[in-house]
Amino acid sequence: MKVPEVALVVVRTHRLEDVCDFYRALGFDFQEEQHGKGPVHFSAAAGPAVLEIYPLPEGASVDASLRLGFFVDDVTAAVDSVRQNGGRVDTKPNSGPWGLRAVVRDPDGRAVELFQR
Repeated sequence: MKVPEVALVVVRTHRLEDVCDFYRALGFDFQEEQHGKGPVHFSAAAGPAVLEIYPLPEGASVDASLRLGFFVDDVTAAVDSVRQNGGRVDTKPNSGPWGLRAVVRDPDGRAVELFQR
């Protein structure tokens, strides 16, 4: 059996614009969407998958335990962009078993790993 590919990742937040701005700083190009009477949300291509940012329902709490990882062309430039846009850098770019890697945090505190291609 072939291993499934990731098709969709949905991030939910109370800070829709801040979280979208964070991912825009990494190069994502979001489009505003709404399906029927559903909530307005934002969607961007993430390679063959889609990254969506949805509003979190009132009273629901953010799950900061979600950890995302993305391949980028230039880890150092991506980290600089995050930093210039007010983001937090947990681990500066460094070489390891997976190549050049850094860890940043989105506005809700989710860890986002960046790997250089």
